Amino acid sequence: MPMQLNVGDVVKLKKKHPCGGYDWEILRVGADFRIKCTTCQRQIWLPRREVERRITKIVSQAEPEQVNTDDENI
Repeated sequence: MPMQLNVGDVVKLKKKHPCGGYDWEILRVGADFRIKCTTCQRQIWLPRREVERRITKIVSQAEPEQVNTDDENI
């Protein structure tokens, strides 16, 4: 079962980036993830399986988006 990861979450990976940072922000989720190094702002694409395998912990989770259920506009 896939991990519950959302856009805006910050995760710590096993290996450090060449800039020295371990923390990455998730910018896109799906079959492929787009993640950004929080140290140097470099962005990379990785398959979901690779990201989930490399994560050691979730540093911070983004606030879940609230769905607007107003029935006024119907």
